[in-house]
Amino acid sequence: MKALTKANWALKVFAWRYIPLIGFCSPRIEVMDEHRLQVSIPHTWRTKNHLGSVYFGALAIGADLAGAFLVFQKAKRRGINANFAFKDVQGEFLMRPEARVHFTSQDGAIIDEMLDDSINSGQRVNRPVSVLVTCPALHGDKPMAIFKLTLSVKARAR
Repeated sequence: MKALTKANWALKVFAWRYIPLIGFCSPRIEVMDEHRLQVSIPHTWRTKNHLGSVYFGALAIGADLAGAFLVFQKAKRRGINANFAFKDVQGEFLMRPEARVHFTSQDGAIIDEMLDDSINSGQRVNRPVSVLVTCPALHGDKPMAIFKLTLSVKARAR
């Protein structure tokens, strides 16, 4: 099975088992490699607000996934246990996304450093990660929103 297909299945299982609200938004991993993760969320009755744009809660879910799902994947690949959460979030909303939205984080190297630092120190490590939100169908690469999230990771060898 291709890596992206496996990752999407892992996301579905994780969502429906632990955080059903994520599954309700039907996210899909579009791109995933060592440095970048791109997740999309459709523009449907489940994710739209009263103005017809993607609701703030759905945008937060997409930013959460793009900012942290690589921790899950990288920890699994390394055979380590990693607990992660967000300490804070800042969002700058630039335009209303009115079609499928894409959430892109290019902070894979930061996540690698966080896992290494946490394993070496035995402590929780906090670092900011960035997520760019776009709506390619309507606006190409023009940003709809920019999120900055402080990711908190505690990792240990199994």
